[in-house]
Amino acid sequence: MSEFLSCCGELAPVVQDVVEDLVVRPEGGRYVGMGADGTPTALIDRRVEETVVAHLTARGISRTLISEECGVMDGGGKKGTIFLDPVDGTHNALAGIPFFALSLAYAENGRVTEGFVVDLAHRETFIAVRGGGARLDGKEARVSRTQLLEESAMSVYGRKFNPAPVLYLGQKIRRWRLLGASALELCYVGCGRLDGFIDLRGTLRVTDAAAGMLFCEEAGGKVTDVQGKPVLFPDEVSVGKCLVATNGSLHRKVIEYLR
Repeated sequence: MSEFLSCCGELAPVVQDVVEDLVVRPEGGRYVGMGADGTPTALIDRRVEETVVAHLTARGISRTLISEECGVMDGGGKKGTIFLDPVDGTHNALAGIPFFALSLAYAENGRVTEGFVVDLAHRETFIAVRGGGARLDGKEARVSRTQLLEESAMSVYGRKFNPAPVLYLGQKIRRWRLLGASALELCYVGCGRLDGFIDLRGTLRVTDAAAGMLFCEEAGGKVTDVQGKPVLFPDEVSVGKCLVATNGSLHRKVIEYLR
């Protein structure tokens, strides 16, 4: 196991302890500043970010660390970039909805090579290594075998989104889900719990999606923009992108309906 993934494994229980003291508590949702992504930072995000950043920089895992709240900072290492979303699904955590996660991805030369997502409510761990596959709690993960839209279940990013573009597709698929944590939803596509995940609002940032995208792709899925082209994120958190992730078999059909 790489130093990055080993460090992530050490971090997971520490972060869970921090989160457990703040979930479903008004104090956890208290705004303590404005994040680099342009959205307010809740105390729960700040506490988790401080914990993770301190651990990563002390180990010098990467040269650069990019987080949703603090933006770009010195990682203390000689090479590589780490993308961090301290709490993906903050609203869920604060509302007592058990669907939120810590998401970390490691990249070199502009390419994400390792991803780590831990479900902080159910303590499931999703790990992906480029060229090495995807694993859920140590077991190989694979996308679903669903071939027909009529039998598919898909999630959509639902924060202040315009439903019009997905209405046509919605008439074909079996069911929609709006779960509220994109890193986990991408991993759910990767392990076959969902057949697809769509964000048409263009608000997903590299910190939200990098680890989950790699997991989905390494599990046999496909991730593109709504035109079917690769999703290319800048190394910052102020720019969002649209995204379509599927089990691969449904991808062309989904793109056609979204157009």
